[in-house]
Amino acid sequence: MTWLSNSSVGRKVVMGVTGAALVLFLLFHATMNVVVIFSPEAYNAICEFLGANWYALVGTLGLAFLVVVHIVYAFILSVQNYRARGKERYAVTERQKDVEWASKNMLVLGIIIVCFIFLHLYNFWFKMQFVELQHMAGADVDLSRVTDGAGYVRELFACPVYAVLYLVWLAALWFHLTHGVWSAMHTLGWNNSIWMPRWKCISKIVATIIVLMFAAVVVYYLFAGLCGGAACAA
Repeated sequence: MTWLSNSSVGRKVVMGVTGAALVLFLLFHATMNVVVIFSPEAYNAICEFLGANWYALVGTLGLAFLVVVHIVYAFILSVQNYRARGKERYAVTERQKDVEWASKNMLVLGIIIVCFIFLHLYNFWFKMQFVELQHMAGADVDLSRVTDGAGYVRELFACPVYAVLYLVWLAALWFHLTHGVWSAMHTLGWNNSIWMPRWKCISKIVATIIVLMFAAVVVYYLFAGLCGGAACAA
């Protein structure tokens, strides 16, 4: 199985498989998040179910592994493609003009998304699941955000700074997904003339659904905060 790491095709397969898995996670995460608008109690119940227990921790480690592998392979492929183009990367051709904007800027979009991941981990994982782990270890910590996740979401997105940062990330994520989903299917073999147009359409639909669900939560609590005069979360 060394071809998965040593060959260009193998690396693309790894990218496709990990990318598809991460898209499924994003669909789940976005669906979970949008629940907070309709039922804060149900959202808190979901947070409790996904708290510092063995299956949630195993899932977190598995997700972290997928993200790291996806990022590493994306960087390797980007460097490989950059070197392979050589002097052609400076040329402007009709072929380059036909390439989608997202396709030409996947690395930049990826960097924006990775930077956001660190912010998101700080805002939610560090202040919720990690705090719960500290409590389980005997530390004296504030569990208010652990027991009232909906209240913390409301508090965080009432801050315009955080709301704008998340919306910028969601814009980058939309472009990344519109190219990434069909590219993954192309790599995994569904790349004939019939299915590729379909996958490109499906990519836009999936990306839009995911981003709209995430953005709905941000915008809902942003306007609620602006109307209520809430301060930014610490």
